[in-house]
Amino acid sequence: MIDALKVFASSHPTNRMFGCAIRKSLVTHKDPVEFAFEQMSSRFDMFLKRLYHERGNNQRGIIIFDKSKYETTLQTLATDFRKIGHSWGVLTTLAEVPMFIDSRASRLIQLADLVAYSLFRHYEEGDDQLYSIIANRWDTHKGQKHGLYEKIEKKY
Repeated sequence: MIDALKVFASSHPTNRMFGCAIRKSLVTHKDPVEFAFEQMSSRFDMFLKRLYHERGNNQRGIIIFDKSKYETTLQTLATDFRKIGHSWGVLTTLAEVPMFIDSRASRLIQLADLVAYSLFRHYEEGDDQLYSIIANRWDTHKGQKHGLYEKIEKKY
């Protein structure tokens, strides 16, 4: 796990991460998975818009998930976010609805699982061994961390 995270940590400096750490009990107004998806998709959209405004880079994004029972829900939400909008506006930079791939078939999804596990260990156990390797790879702009949303009370 450490070696795999170090590969990402030492990858091209423009490679950025997006994630959410959410204590379910603190999100009572919405399904926690839907809440997290709104946070992550809007932050990813903001990142791509920033690339366009600052550099003229008009890339479109694709969100890829591990296979999940939430596939239909998240694809519907993404479509709604593109047509109707979310809490902060309309998603304009996604090229497609989210795609779902079995993590056993994709190293990229396995890396995302490692990132999620490092977040879990960081917040639930106070163990930063894995998290510290990748902590500086969250999307950040002008000193503000946009790539990680935290709605959590630490246990430790």
